[in-house]
Amino acid sequence: MSNLDRQATPSVCGGRGFVVAEPVRELLSPRRVQLGESTEVRRLLPNLGRRMVGAWAFVDHYGPDDIADEPGMQVPPHPHMGLQTVSWLHEGQVLHRDSTGSLATILPRELGLMTSGRAISHSEESPKPHARLLHGAQLWVALPDEHRDVEPHFQHHTDLPTVTAPGLTATVILGDLDGAASPGTTYTPLVGADLALAHGAEARVPLDPDFEYAVLAMSGEAHVDGVPVLPGSMLYLGCGRTELPLRAESDAGLMLLGGEPFEEEIVMWWNFIGRSHEEIEAARRDWTEGSRFGEVHGYDGGPLPAPELPPVALKPRGRVR
Repeated sequence: MSNLDRQATPSVCGGRGFVVAEPVRELLSPRRVQLGESTEVRRLLPNLGRRMVGAWAFVDHYGPDDIADEPGMQVPPHPHMGLQTVSWLHEGQVLHRDSTGSLATILPRELGLMTSGRAISHSEESPKPHARLLHGAQLWVALPDEHRDVEPHFQHHTDLPTVTAPGLTATVILGDLDGAASPGTTYTPLVGADLALAHGAEARVPLDPDFEYAVLAMSGEAHVDGVPVLPGSMLYLGCGRTELPLRAESDAGLMLLGGEPFEEEIVMWWNFIGRSHEEIEAARRDWTEGSRFGEVHGYDGGPLPAPELPPVALKPRGRVR
């Protein structure tokens, strides 16, 4: 669950200036980024012109990759602060270790939820041996100011609630959907759900008009509110919706992401979310020189070095639409 970009640039996210207060259909194209030794991801958030969806601040989609003769995911120990990470798989396994002593193998449609709070470090890798295919999404949720220094912890939920309709099974990853609530801890009103659609299915998913939403296409071909979305793309939907029409042209997998617009402006750089350039600078220094982020035991290799931080502080700029 890492940003391994060696040219990472700070970005200002959040605030109402970026929120679209009405229903829209804004198709986002990904940026390709190398994650570890053998995994390439498609980065959908942050995106040019679209930084967050509710508290969702970072979205990568990867695979399906054939890693039968490859090491698969190999992400060395690295730090996080001010956020939660969400591991979500359709195929494969990810072995998680962190500086609180957590050790877990996450399987398809199980929730791996790590709350960094003030500081944590972790590694992620494909176990040995591992399945032939690796396919999933990696996401971050920004923590609001009142909770961003909570005690770091990890949750692994193997049994998540589902909502069903003809041709549709929705697994509730975080928050609640149509009365079904995930056991994962959240700190702002939001929702994350995995939508499995059968070929030819037509369904309408209930939404909260106060939330802003987006849909990430994982597999197959589906139309979301009439817009065709292909795997690795994301459709931003804005606010003000009470339901979302879906139609599957094949068996298809989607992720629904939404939440109340995130009021606070945040600074996001590398694997940190803070409120100022100075906070980010201090976190980088602590990872490089100190012990604030703890130590990950059991990973075969050294920690990930931090990239250089540009010296000029960002000045937040909102956008009104």
